[in-house]
Amino acid sequence: MSATFRITPALWDRIHHFASFPQTGVSLQQMVLFGQNPNQGTLLRASQFLAEELPVRLAHRVAELDALPHNLSAMPSINKVKNWYAQSFEELINFPRINLSPELRRALHQKPDDKHLPESTPNPSLSYHGDDLYEGANIAFGDSYGSQHSNGNGEGGVSNKLKLRVPMARRYYARTTRTEWPPEVRDYNYRFTKTLEAIKRRHDPTVTTVAQGVLEWKRSQNAKNIGYDMQSWLDRFYLSRIGIRFLIGQHIALNTHQPHPDYVGIICIRSNVHDIVREAIENARFVCEEHYGLFKGPPVELICPKDLHFAYVPGHLSHIVFELLKNSLRAVVERFGVDREDSYPPIKVIVVEGKEDITIKISDEGGGIPRSAIPLIWTYMYTTMEGQLDPDFQASDFRAPMAGFGYGLPLSRLYARYFGGDLRLISMDGFGTDVYIHLNRLSSSREPLP
Repeated sequence: MSATFRITPALWDRIHHFASFPQTGVSLQQMVLFGQNPNQGTLLRASQFLAEELPVRLAHRVAELDALPHNLSAMPSINKVKNWYAQSFEELINFPRINLSPELRRALHQKPDDKHLPESTPNPSLSYHGDDLYEGANIAFGDSYGSQHSNGNGEGGVSNKLKLRVPMARRYYARTTRTEWPPEVRDYNYRFTKTLEAIKRRHDPTVTTVAQGVLEWKRSQNAKNIGYDMQSWLDRFYLSRIGIRFLIGQHIALNTHQPHPDYVGIICIRSNVHDIVREAIENARFVCEEHYGLFKGPPVELICPKDLHFAYVPGHLSHIVFELLKNSLRAVVERFGVDREDSYPPIKVIVVEGKEDITIKISDEGGGIPRSAIPLIWTYMYTTMEGQLDPDFQASDFRAPMAGFGYGLPLSRLYARYFGGDLRLISMDGFGTDVYIHLNRLSSSREPLP
């Protein structure tokens, strides 16, 4: 169905209207406190929040995909992704609203005592990363989409003035006090969750499809690398995708998973850093040994308190550490050769807890990176590999073949920054590289919304 989907002029009008609204950021801390033991009324509030917020986020991306620089919007794979986003947008704005009695509406919107729900704080990524993540928005797209010409699909741009809505974070995180809700509320939550599941499946191959679109553009332009404005757009687009998929995944989990003392949706409130990192080490070493045909890959030493816990999404942390360790293992093997199995220098992983952050340092002796190449390692598709991506490939953001397309480091940094962390790299050319993963221990930073 998505292959034949077309955006009508009427749908473009709705997209431009929703794209004129600001997005609403949430924090990990808010989601944990909100999602503990939710009743059907609380889940209905969350459904209503997403029914308003997701179309806004999707509309921003559709408008942006239609106005990309350097003719990137004309690439077939980029157009395919744009239609996916537009189709999901249409499904959400047309989803039937629930009809509630006046009594239920009053119960739903009764103001609870939410003093225990703290306000989210600005994400540090917005302040000290503006040089490489957000300033590009003004370079590539102007101050708003209204300053851009569309590709002929829409009827005019978005208004230059944002129409500010009532902040929705309070509405989402205000739990209901009523415990009994009629069957139609449960039915609505079930149907909305099913719709979100279908949307999530549709967007599974987005990262690989956008990568294919960039490859199409590079070939059409005979370009070796992408420019700063395209790099900036990819950062903001993928960061937005992380946020959309996190909100959807969290809502699906709250509606479908059985209660667990350590989990609120997909968030583990007692993520064991030692266990997550240890598993990532084992997985990365296995991949390394398989790839190079080694009986025993470079050793990895882990120094980490075994009782270090904090609220986080284990999958995010596991993927980040796995990707970075894979890079270190590859560097060590390629520097010393595949015949040095018993004498590889160890890779050291050190984890410490500070007042604000949990920091993970990964140190290798893989030869380091020349100083002139440091800026390039954060560039998408900085690789000599030029292949064709399988259009049916739907693996996660971190699985092959993405490692060969230069996405591992920049995507890992976005996952770290999503909840207020960061990823830094310091290299000693001729010796090795230290990578620092900073994770926001307090979990109060709201999403950085590009």
